[in-house]
Amino acid sequence: MSINPSRVPIHRILLAEDDDAMRGFLERALKKAGYDVAAFADGEQAYAQLKNEPFTLLLTDIVMPKMDGIELARRASDIDPDLKIMFITGFAAVVLNSETETPKDARVLSKPFHLKDLVNEVERLLAA
Repeated sequence: MSINPSRVPIHRILLAEDDDAMRGFLERALKKAGYDVAAFADGEQAYAQLKNEPFTLLLTDIVMPKMDGIELARRASDIDPDLKIMFITGFAAVVLNSETETPKDARVLSKPFHLKDLVNEVERLLAA
């Protein structure tokens, strides 16, 4: 089976979200929008995958077991300084705390949000 170059995704998204329903919902929406998505239930799994494959965007929840999204973003930035980062959270104040060191140019999308808004924000971030 040969790969049709026009069908190869341009952008690869690494999704880390511990809520199963939310992760599935986000993964389906992003795939429908044309992105290649690898989804994981926690930061440790996502980080392990990032060490093995290149991604364009890290889309991560902040509050997760094992490794939170902020630590995941820090480690991901060490591996790939050009990796775009977007946090999705119901706890935006955590990111906005001046003592919290988040990677530069990281974006925050607060829950709840409409999937259309998520896709639009992803498109804006990847176009930047």
